[in-house]
Amino acid sequence: MSRIGFLFPGQGAQHVGMARQLVEQYPAARRLFDQAQEILNYDLAELCFNGPSAELDTTVISQPAIFVASLAALEKLRADAPDVVLSCEMAAGLSLGEYTALVFSGAMSFEDGLRVVQKRGQAMQAAADATPSGMASILMLELDKVEAIRDQAQSYGVLEIANYLCPGNLVISGENAAVEKAIEFAEAAGARVVPLAVAGAFHTSLMEPADQQLQQALAAVTMQTPEIPVVSNVDARTHSLPEELKQVLVQQVVSPVRWEDCLRTMIDAGIDEFYEIGPGRVLTGLMKRVNRKIPCSVINDS
Repeated sequence: MSRIGFLFPGQGAQHVGMARQLVEQYPAARRLFDQAQEILNYDLAELCFNGPSAELDTTVISQPAIFVASLAALEKLRADAPDVVLSCEMAAGLSLGEYTALVFSGAMSFEDGLRVVQKRGQAMQAAADATPSGMASILMLELDKVEAIRDQAQSYGVLEIANYLCPGNLVISGENAAVEKAIEFAEAAGARVVPLAVAGAFHTSLMEPADQQLQQALAAVTMQTPEIPVVSNVDARTHSLPEELKQVLVQQVVSPVRWEDCLRTMIDAGIDEFYEIGPGRVLTGLMKRVNRKIPCSVINDS
């Protein structure tokens, strides 16, 4: 008997057309988007289905969009394979996806989760607007070499490692001048570098204004002990106390995402079958880099 874990995607997984088939085929998915329209005061479904992509890709829109689209995909799995959902023993989400995982686990309601995600997106966008900054994936270099590049480029501005995704896939994040220098150094060292289409230096100290606003938003939310463990991006550990959950969510905005460690925590706990639930299939690719033998099924609208 497999031991099942769920994974939920983060910002960057959005694409025009996402969740359209889910809403057409599953009434529970339609209801989520109807609720979202009431909470957000705009037609999220229209933006997800028809774009424009320039608007869907903004931090303010993409975070609520991925959150709702992922939970809509969960409703597909709940309808088609209810035993899989009931059998899930552990969950994790990449950055924004941690909120989706917490809603699935029963730690917070859909309504509260969406309100906090909306405020999170607004706060992160504002922090990004305050300092010209960005992110880039560095591929095919070991951690020690990326750390050396980070140290070398820090003389040009704030620069930190924001995501530890999997072996050979690390994301740097910081002020534009420092990111540009780090890209130059990484390419000279033989790396393949992919600049990310994001608003700013997420998961770094440059997001500190956002963590204060997020703390205020979470203070207004009632959280419960999760019904299943949710692995935190901040420390790759599970937390059960509601106040601890709020604390790690605030820390997450300014801390690196330790995604590889999250996956290893789940595998070490005995999870041997994964489901990536939501737009895209990035997390399945990362899982293959961590452990090729463990199956990971993608649940979305394709």
